[in-house]
Amino acid sequence: MKALITGASSGIGREMARYLAEQGWDLIVAARSTDRLNALKEELSGVNVRVITIDLSREQDAYDLYEHLQNENIDFLINNAGFGAYGTFDEVPLETEMALIHTNVCAVHILTKLFLGDMLKRDSGMILNVGSMAGFSAGPKLSSYYASKNYVVRLTEAIHEELRRKDSKVKISALCPGPVSTNFDNVAKVRFSVKGLDPKFVARYAIDKTMQGKMIIIPGGLMKAAKFFSHFCSEKLLTKIIFNAQTRKQLQR
Repeated sequence: MKALITGASSGIGREMARYLAEQGWDLIVAARSTDRLNALKEELSGVNVRVITIDLSREQDAYDLYEHLQNENIDFLINNAGFGAYGTFDEVPLETEMALIHTNVCAVHILTKLFLGDMLKRDSGMILNVGSMAGFSAGPKLSSYYASKNYVVRLTEAIHEELRRKDSKVKISALCPGPVSTNFDNVAKVRFSVKGLDPKFVARYAIDKTMQGKMIIIPGGLMKAAKFFSHFCSEKLLTKIIFNAQTRKQLQR
């Protein structure tokens, strides 16, 4: 069994690698930080771990990654790489937004498309796309991030139904956590008012649910409740609530 994890150098991705290694999976871990990936490789004993340094904010790198691994028979693809950018739409630099879109949207789309084709030929395999609770609404002051996660969630839902209609054994899921205690807030330059979930818990929960074939995976009771009650809000009211919540976040200087 072989898994490919993008964004594996820290946070949820690193914890997913640890959990799969415990289960005996061989791993291909990809991220921008070679040092962190090598440290993870040294930590994980008893399984084969291959390190690939890659920057998925460059669209071509996603194609290169697939071409490099297309003969590896990847059994489990985890599209975890992603980041956010805080600020009003007019304030965030365009180059930052394009890097975000290439990482959060284009890379997920390309890798899902290409590896899914191989999995369908074998009629086996799993894909876990890391979305967010942000994928269910608009997000003033994190507009590009929320929009990117909407794409990930809706794409995954559509593919899930297509696979069900084909009676395919291939599984695809979207992980949609709320705040998690990772490096995300440092990159996005925000502080969350709600305490983040333990990335170890989120990673293990997500992998277990993916293996069970669950389409949308929401870890934690608070976020499940938030998703339920959001159905009773209009889109306009929900956007106002999110704007106020984002405004209360303290910028890290």
